Amino acid sequence: MTLGLINANPVVHAKKERVARNEGPHGDDVVDPLEIYDILLILFLLSVLSEESITVDEKLGRILITFTPTIQHCSMATVIGLCLRVKLKECFPPQFKVDIKVAPGSHADEETVNKLLNDKERVAAALENPNLHQLVDECLYSKEL
Repeated sequence: MTLGLINANPVVHAKKERVARNEGPHGDDVVDPLEIYDILLILFLLSVLSEESITVDEKLGRILITFTPTIQHCSMATVIGLCLRVKLKECFPPQFKVDIKVAPGSHADEETVNKLLNDKERVAAALENPNLHQLVDECLYSKEL
């Protein structure tokens, strides 16, 4: 068994320049993929997320996030997905249903990860684990980035 990081030197991309967005007809209630971009910037810099990987359907109240782990056997894929779920739950109204998926063909255990990330009971059980909950908190709230 190897110890240490699997992908110790991920490629970090430059932050894209973006055009300022206008408020929608509902003012601040409109969910914009660029708003999600701002919240999850570090994952964009690692190319785990892209603006194209976020779909927002205001009418149906759905947000779909498709992320791409940095390597196909990424041991952090589930943690990344849990972090996405926790952060989006904090930032958006509860009427939005958030679906989180691994990009097709980007992870060896794609089906298993997708199943876990989109099952409320499995997510709740995972977050009841104090060690995993602490890891998610460290990922989301660390000032070391």
